[in-house]
Amino acid sequence: MGRLFVITLEGKIYGCKHCRTHLALSEDIVSKSFQSRHGKAYLFNKIVNVTVGEREERMMMTGLHTVADIFCVGCGSIVGWKYEFAHDKSQKYKEGKSVLERFKISGPDGSSYWAGHEVLAGGSDADDV
Repeated sequence: MGRLFVITLEGKIYGCKHCRTHLALSEDIVSKSFQSRHGKAYLFNKIVNVTVGEREERMMMTGLHTVADIFCVGCGSIVGWKYEFAHDKSQKYKEGKSVLERFKISGPDGSSYWAGHEVLAGGSDADDV
């Protein structure tokens, strides 16, 4: 498999809740108003220490998008998805950005988010930004 190089971030860090691998900085958050199957999710401009899965078409709450799941390089857990292409012109701002599901990451203070009764049964996406 080869040697694994992991980037260490400094500042207010979001990390994988399973292995604590650094994933993103709070300053790179674009929006906290996204939803996933497990509850809250955050849109980030930049994330690190992830691998990107296969592209697929998904119908989200805001329309059809081409996305790819993203996985923690430390433990292989799925932590969110990356927007590769937005079919709707009004959703183009998402292209190249990534969503981390709050349920799957720990916050800058080390806290974990636990999904409650507000969890959605269907697809994931933001209603507004």
